[in-house]
Amino acid sequence: MRVARGKVVGNTVVLEGDPLPEGTRVTVWTEDVDGFDLDEQSQHELMEADAAIERGEGITADELFKRLAQRRAP
Repeated sequence: MRVARGKVVGNTVVLEGDPLPEGTRVTVWTEDVDGFDLDEQSQHELMEADAAIERGEGITADELFKRLAQRRAP
């Protein structure tokens, strides 16, 4: 995972820096658009979680679902 900044130009997100490979899936976090708002603490927690993933401290979705299934098992 990599963090890339950019801006919307002509309804297209234009990234700063090196281009991403064609077909790359992205998630966009907006800073100044209507939607839901995060307070400073929540923003900090989100950024810290993202940094932990960048450091390889996260788990895959498959592992998460496996752990959740184990909790539900009798």
